[in-house]
Amino acid sequence: MTETIDFAAQARLVSQLAARTADEQLEAPTPCEAYAVRHLLGHLVGLTAAFQAAARKDLGPMTNVSPDTSVPDVESGWRTELDRNLVGMTEAWHAPEAWEGETRAGGVDLPAAIAGRIALNELVLHGWDLARATGQEYAPDTASLGVSYALLAPSAEGGDRGPFGPPVAVAADAPLLDQVVALSGRRPDWTPPAS
Repeated sequence: MTETIDFAAQARLVSQLAARTADEQLEAPTPCEAYAVRHLLGHLVGLTAAFQAAARKDLGPMTNVSPDTSVPDVESGWRTELDRNLVGMTEAWHAPEAWEGETRAGGVDLPAAIAGRIALNELVLHGWDLARATGQEYAPDTASLGVSYALLAPSAEGGDRGPFGPPVAVAADAPLLDQVVALSGRRPDWTPPAS
């Protein structure tokens, strides 16, 4: 039987963070140097749609485009669209067949079981980005953090760069969230610059 991973708790958390993000915070900086909050949210809207398509093996425009091709942005109604996409992505990856065979995400063909883990990791890391940028508490569930850690740790041990640079050193007994954030190349102690 195919192992599936439940996205529901992390999807709800990201939805709650987005709902509490005020319009006046959309221009605030984030840990993603090239992104303001509005761009981060636009990225979340796009990736949740793309990974929903990847789960359903609906390969085409949504799964063919690299996320590095442009800086995303939010449009009117982005909260509703993000909520809809988070629910759709959670439902799509709940199906055992989503985890079988090959799929495509960001223009890259890869095993569906890896794509699903990448999708959840995106929610974990960008949830942290959004929480830090907007001053919100952030406590992902342990299972989601474990998926992210298992995905990121082998690359770090192999000396590879994380999505935002080489892994950042943290204490061996650092909280799991800090370890995951550091493995991705982010600084767990990041705070918005003083204005």
